[in-house]
This record gives sequence, C-alpha cells and structure tokens, in this order.
Amino acid sequence: MAKREPGPGAQHPEEDRSDLNPEARAGENTAEAAPSADSLQTLADIQEARDKLKGFPREALRQVPVVPEGERLQQGATYIDLRTREPHEFKARANMLATREHWYVPKADTAYELWNGLTGVSDPERLNAPRRESA
Repeated sequence: MAKREPGPGAQHPEEDRSDLNPEARAGENTAEAAPSADSLQTLADIQEARDKLKGFPREALRQVPVVPEGERLQQGATYIDLRTREPHEFKARANMLATREHWYVPKADTAYELWNGLTGVSDPERLNAPRRESA
C-alpha cells in the first residue's frame, strides 16, 4: 500500500493552518496549466525594453517572453533580468516573484540565438550569424 504524505501545514490543527502557514504551497513546482501564448507579454510589448534593446528587430523581441507580474519564477530555472544595468544569467529560487521592477526572461522559452544576443554573447557562431570568409 502506498504511503500517504501529509500536505504542508498538516501538523497544525485545521482551524489554525491558514494563520500558521498562509502560503503553504508557495514555491512548489506544480503541473499547473501554462498561460496561453496569446496572453504572454514579450519584450516587444514594453516600450522601455524596445528603447533599451534598439539593436534587436521588433520581430525578434516578439519572440522573447517576459514573466508576467505576480507569477513565481520556476525554482532552479535560468533567467535573465533585462531591467538591470548589467543583465546576467541567474538560477531562480522558489520564493522569487516577478514584479514590475524586473523583466525576467526565461532561458527555456527563448530561442538560443536570441538568448545569446541578450546575454552579450558576440561569437557569430553562437548567434547563428553567417561566417565571414577571410580572403
């Protein structure tokens, strides 16, 4: 017989659980339905981002999703915050939430050529740019 695991807060009396552990499942990676592609915000939707990333065509920015405000970042996933002065890759912790002060771009949902461009990679081979033949 399978052993039943108690849920978060099960050690507390039921009437006290919401007070003692208000966000019992916060930070857990669950199989919740992902937002539809139509509802996702992209860098092209943010005027300030378009201004900051002038070197990128608008069509390319339409392919780069931004985590919606209020959504939790996936624990252990790689992101870049393009709103910082010097954007760099980082691994998310379970308690991280997207706020309007950040433009979190998930690596898993971004084409590698665009990711490399956003993170400052300049090697043409990694950017999928045509190689120049030396004469």
